[in-house]
Amino acid sequence: MKLLLDEHLSPEIARQLRERGHDVIAVSVRADLRGRPDRVHFASLPAEQRAIVTRDLADFRPLLAQELRRGGKTSGLVCVPGRFPLNRDGIGRLVRALDSLLLANPSLDAAIALGGEIWLEDAAQS
Repeated sequence: MKLLLDEHLSPEIARQLRERGHDVIAVSVRADLRGRPDRVHFASLPAEQRAIVTRDLADFRPLLAQELRRGGKTSGLVCVPGRFPLNRDGIGRLVRALDSLLLANPSLDAAIALGGEIWLEDAAQS
């Protein structure tokens, strides 16, 4: 599974996951996506075969639902619960949780099978 980190997530998370061998990139380092609307981020997912990691469900859920209704191809959402702090201290927890998810789901099939959503679990609590 390849991931695109939403703009509110630190590019440090992507860097650490790449060091662990995963294909992860942050919106904030992509000139073609940085500062663009969420619909543009979402539209980039199928061609790159990426799921987006986000806490911004208010914007991405309607985009996902619309795409699924029209039978379009989607790579899905990896939803980050509020219990993951987005500060410096939370980066390690988020990296560990995403690493576990990526190791358990090497393809996008899991996200698509679950209606396009996967909720991230805290590796320290599971």
